Amino acid sequence: MREIEVKQITEAVKKLCIDANHFLSKDMEDALVKAQSAEESELGKKIFAQLRENLDIAGKDMIPICQDTGMAVLFVKVGQDVHFVGGDLTEAINEGVRRGYTEGFLRKSVVSDPLIRKNTGDNTPAIIHYEIVPGDKVEITCAPKGFGSENMSRVFMLKPADGEEGVKNAIVQAVMDAGPNACPPMVVGVGIGGTFEKCAIMAKQALTRKAGEHSDIPYIADMEKEVLDRINASGIGPAGLGGRITALAVNINTYATHIAGLPVAVNICCHVNRHAFATI
Repeated sequence: MREIEVKQITEAVKKLCIDANHFLSKDMEDALVKAQSAEESELGKKIFAQLRENLDIAGKDMIPICQDTGMAVLFVKVGQDVHFVGGDLTEAINEGVRRGYTEGFLRKSVVSDPLIRKNTGDNTPAIIHYEIVPGDKVEITCAPKGFGSENMSRVFMLKPADGEEGVKNAIVQAVMDAGPNACPPMVVGVGIGGTFEKCAIMAKQALTRKAGEHSDIPYIADMEKEVLDRINASGIGPAGLGGRITALAVNINTYATHIAGLPVAVNICCHVNRHAFATI
């Protein structure tokens, strides 16, 4: 059994919140460079140049890469041989978010009640997804999610008879309905299977997969490529102003499901698709 002080978790989460909001991950940076070279529209090329200039300025001057610094979403894989000491794990994570957003001068966007709408002032509470895994380490993925793209998310409770074509059509329809509102070029996270809530969590987690890495299930990898091509043939383009590149990646996760169901969730993220990782 390995003991981990929860203050280590707090410090790691604080750093992840600050880093994710100031520096684009390497996979997203590479995807933008590749997309800029593939874009055929002159206006689209200019938009890509502006996006990359914005990212350079953000990194050099420690300015958030987007003014919406998001609601903090954390995926926490906890080794079953880990014992936390020194306090409550969930509160330690929230304290990391609190410090990250306060000390990092990041916009606080969380309200304590969905209808009363009073801002908590520190961007807590975070959305935390725990998973118990073998081993004695803790893996933390921080994915701050802005709501311009989050509001474009969809869940489709398809019939099994809709099959693969029905799934592909639903994903494309979600992107078409989002249009420019999700700040394209976008990354499209998809969850297929499970239940209503399981497919939504899978779609969110799919956004944290490196852009350009495909599913290890061959037919799902083929579906990712086909749907990406269909989305990029839509003409929505960078910033929704027309062009060849509407999406940078389509990432699909799957899970077992019930004989009577075919749940599909689509979680869209803008071009920054913030995610940062730490292992303790």
